[in-house]
Amino acid sequence: MPGVSHKDRLFKDLQDPAFAAEYFNAALEDGDLGILLLAMKNLVDARGGMTKAAKETGLNRESLYRALRKDGNPKIDTFYKALHTVGIKLLATPEN
Repeated sequence: MPGVSHKDRLFKDLQDPAFAAEYFNAALEDGDLGILLLAMKNLVDARGGMTKAAKETGLNRESLYRALRKDGNPKIDTFYKALHTVGIKLLATPEN
């Protein structure tokens, strides 16, 4: 799409639940916490932003920003709440 930034295109693509799940899975597979947190932040931003996510999770918006920055260290419950707001479910599968 001419004239559309990479970020805008990504956010548009992240509206598709299947694409969003694959995007998140790719970040998870990478194994780098910073990459995973960046992917999570992009998902939150694409799905209405931090203010909306903070309202839905009951978390402080600034705390959510800090938790999801590249060098963030979110509590597991914060991470799960953020996942829920973007419609992603975390499941475990056996390693092959």
